[in-house]
Amino acid sequence: MSESVLDRQRGCLIGLAVGDALGAAVEFKPPGSFAPVTDYRDGGPHRLAPGEWTDDTSMALALADSIGKAGWNLNDQARRYLSWMKTGQYSVNGTCFDVGIATRSALLRFEDWQDAMSSGDDSPRSSGNGSIMRLAPVPIRYASCFPDRIYELATHAEQSSIPTHASAMCVSACRYMALVLAGLIHGLDREVVLDAKWAPLEQLRSHFPLVPEIAEVADGSFRRKKPPEIVGSGFVVKSLEASLWAFHQADTFRDAVLAAVNLGDDSDTTGAVCGQFAGAFWGESGIPEAWQSGLARRDMIENALASIVG
Repeated sequence: MSESVLDRQRGCLIGLAVGDALGAAVEFKPPGSFAPVTDYRDGGPHRLAPGEWTDDTSMALALADSIGKAGWNLNDQARRYLSWMKTGQYSVNGTCFDVGIATRSALLRFEDWQDAMSSGDDSPRSSGNGSIMRLAPVPIRYASCFPDRIYELATHAEQSSIPTHASAMCVSACRYMALVLAGLIHGLDREVVLDAKWAPLEQLRSHFPLVPEIAEVADGSFRRKKPPEIVGSGFVVKSLEASLWAFHQADTFRDAVLAAVNLGDDSDTTGAVCGQFAGAFWGESGIPEAWQSGLARRDMIENALASIVG
C-alpha cells in the first residue's frame, strides 16, 4: 500500500470524527442562529467539551472494531452497536448520550430477534442519515475492491446499513457514498468521482440501480443548489446532498467541514459525512494539526484504524 493511500484511508476516519466534533456544539440549532463555527467549542445539547464527538464516531468505531475482529458479520456489528447503546462502549465519555430514534428501535429489535438482517426498518419513512454517518470503515477496509470488484464493495456498503437503516434510500446512499470514497482514497480527482458519467458509477448502476432520490444527488443536485435549498437535515438524501455541496466547492479540508457544520440543524452528522469525503480527498495530512491534536480520545480512533487499515 502506498503512503498516499494510507494517508487518505486514515484521513477518511479521522475526518469523520473531526467533522462530528466540530458540529456537536451547534447540533439542532437553525442556520444563522449561532456564531459561525471556526474551531472546536464546548456546549451543545449534550454539553460536550471541545473536541468531543457523538454517536456518529462511536458507531464508526464499533463498525471498525467488528470488521477487524470478526470479519464481515452483521450480527457482530449489531451486537457492538447494542453494547454501545447499553453500556457506553465506544463512547467518548463512557456513556451513550445520543442515539437516533431509528437506530434505537432497530437495536432493540435486534436484541429480541438476534437477526441483524431483519432488525432495521425498511420503510421510506425511516430514511435517516444514521448509516452514512458511520460508513467510513467499509471503504477504508475494502478499498482493494476498487475498481475491479465494485459489486463486492457495494454489497458490503449496502449490508452495513441494514441492521439499523434498511430503507431503499439509505441502502442506495451507502452504495453510492462508498464508491465515491473508494475512488477518493485511491487518489482520483474530486471532479472525476463526482461526475455523473463516471465509469465506475455507471458500473454500480448496472448492478444496483440507484433509487431516484439518490440518483438525483449523484447526477449533481448538490452543484445546482445553495442554502437555503441545501439543508443540514437528518434525512439521508438531504444529508448526503449537503455534505457533497460543502465538499465539492471547498479549497481545503477546513473549508469543507466548516461549510457543512455551519448549515446547522443535524450539524454533527453533516460534518461527519462531509469529513469522510474531505478526509479521503485531502488525507490525514490535509486535516489541520490543531484539530487532530484537539480531538478527544484519539487513542480510540487509532485503535479503530489499526483494525481496518492494511
